[in-house]
Amino acid sequence: MSEYQSCLPHQRWQIAQPQPKKVSELTVSTGFDRLVAQVILNRGIDTADLAQVYIEPETQALPSPIEEFPDLATSVELLVEAIASEEKIAICGDYDADGMTSTALLLRALKHLGADVDYAIPSRMKDGYGINTRIVEEFADTGVGLILTVDNGISAYEPILLAVELGLSVIITDHHDLPPQLPPADAILNPKLLPETSPYRGLAGVGVAYILAIATAQKLGKLKGLTTQLLELFTLGTIADLAPLVGVNRRWLKRGLRQLPNSQLEGIQALMQVAGVREEQKQLQPDDIGFKLGPRINAIGRIGDPQTVIELLTTDEPGLALERAMQCEEINRRRQQLCQEIEQESIALVKNTPIPWRQARVLVVVKAGWHHGVIGIVASRLVERYGVPVFIGTYEEDDESKIRGSARGIEEFNIFDALEFCRDLLGKFGGHKAAGGFSLPAQNLAAFQQRLSEFAHQCLETKHLKPLIKIDAQASLRQLSLELYEQIDSLQPWGIGNSFPVFWTPNVRIKEQQVVGKAHLKLTLAEDNSTTEIKAIAWRWQEYFPLPNRLDIAYKLRENYWQGISNVELEIVGVRLAQTTNNKSNKKAIFNYQGRTYACSLSSSINELRIRNEQGKVLAVCPGSKEGLLGTTRDNAQKIDVTKPPFEQLVKIALGTLREKSISYTN
Repeated sequence: MSEYQSCLPHQRWQIAQPQPKKVSELTVSTGFDRLVAQVILNRGIDTADLAQVYIEPETQALPSPIEEFPDLATSVELLVEAIASEEKIAICGDYDADGMTSTALLLRALKHLGADVDYAIPSRMKDGYGINTRIVEEFADTGVGLILTVDNGISAYEPILLAVELGLSVIITDHHDLPPQLPPADAILNPKLLPETSPYRGLAGVGVAYILAIATAQKLGKLKGLTTQLLELFTLGTIADLAPLVGVNRRWLKRGLRQLPNSQLEGIQALMQVAGVREEQKQLQPDDIGFKLGPRINAIGRIGDPQTVIELLTTDEPGLALERAMQCEEINRRRQQLCQEIEQESIALVKNTPIPWRQARVLVVVKAGWHHGVIGIVASRLVERYGVPVFIGTYEEDDESKIRGSARGIEEFNIFDALEFCRDLLGKFGGHKAAGGFSLPAQNLAAFQQRLSEFAHQCLETKHLKPLIKIDAQASLRQLSLELYEQIDSLQPWGIGNSFPVFWTPNVRIKEQQVVGKAHLKLTLAEDNSTTEIKAIAWRWQEYFPLPNRLDIAYKLRENYWQGISNVELEIVGVRLAQTTNNKSNKKAIFNYQGRTYACSLSSSINELRIRNEQGKVLAVCPGSKEGLLGTTRDNAQKIDVTKPPFEQLVKIALGTLREKSISYTN
């Protein structure tokens, strides 16, 4: 039990190898701090020329999209002809942020160009993802001549074939992985068809739509007044979809994030207002979209009507824009509540069933009554909590013999390959390395769990079963200045493919800590032999309160803006026992209770009280916690409620005995 660290998150740290020689070279060529130079090196940027393009993406010469996308010229001609002949165009979008911003972008562009255009988005609950035969038939019945898919269509062979057989033209714009057989569309725009070295390779669906809209407007000579508003929608959709922030994404987003605070779109202005995004910002941060604007849009697609977002992003009326933004806000609150409820129910299932996720090396959790639209978010939270791949499902509302679910993975585990390994047990499934969706007959659930565990044992070792914290460099708290933050901020946008820098500092003293807001920890930190103090926040870490007095910490830098003054704070992402800690921090005592003798100790390094009885059984508990562990070893320890007798009295007597021996405990 001495190794058990019940009061700290279970994590594994991966610290990048220092490269002092290359750091010195980059420091000279860029003028950046050595810490920032190490960050740039960790992103694969190891020469002065590459660093220049990374820092100033606009300096890179880009090939023309017409040269890169084989079907772009054909797509533009189809749209130009449809506009000239007043042929009806219909957009089929998707219900996530990428699909809805793509739909709004093309609606704005095509109406600006004089097109007769309408749209449809399939129902998440009734239709599932992508264009289907029902939508195609409805388009045909209403006189549509040209179908334009956005953020979907590449895998919809049968619906596209039906559209062609009905005499409709089809342009597919998508960014998802290519199926073995491409649909028989008139034109296909998909960056996955491009070489991996292409700067357009990482485009999301909204990026493909942006290129098509700009190229068509240029062809018609009507680009003026259109570029800025389309760039804003591109920026919103790309970041909300977690697209890789490399290549043209990085180049265009850098410009778009500067534009958004002065948005020309009433809907984005209203959305920023209800989301609490500061108007005085010179540029938005990806986190403003990822954690504020994006979730409010995505919430509609998950549990609301996508038309709300389309109207929000296409209206030019301030009143309607604010009304739709308020609806997004309301739906997002409901989404947050659902996520919290399902997450807590999932944790209870894992604990009380119990589900042996460590032995299985994968967590499968299924329960009736959960909302299909939000279980993917909960899956991500469970991955953060348990550090293993998570497959979460719920029964269909109208048919409890079927399960529909979502999956999220870890770095060493490929979700799509795992689903492929279970193909014969599943109905529909799809996804990529990090995430996926699936359905299966309820009678196959046990076999599905066993098969996933078999797959997990092929690719995961025990050491992988902890959340991974990737760290760029070691830093002293004295180095964490506003100037350093501004250098880091100049390298925005951070995100997928260009992750936000994480630093670590050893043997930090926690001078103050308290629970604030919705289960967050607020900390004041310091180092030995230094007068520097710095504030920090640890999101949703209440269960680890109180933290030990000394820790190694991993963190991101944040700007705290208050009453016109900016300073640097830390966002804690990981902690571990200070490597300098020694056993002298353990305080010991002996006491008697009800005729029995107990040994107790309080480890200040991990803030854990241990009480051992004469038979060698140990109770381990963090003072102030309601739960403890009872057993003879770490492996056989069981969780128990220490607020109930006899444990409550044992803890009180042990702490009292230790205090009598002049041992202090900081709560």
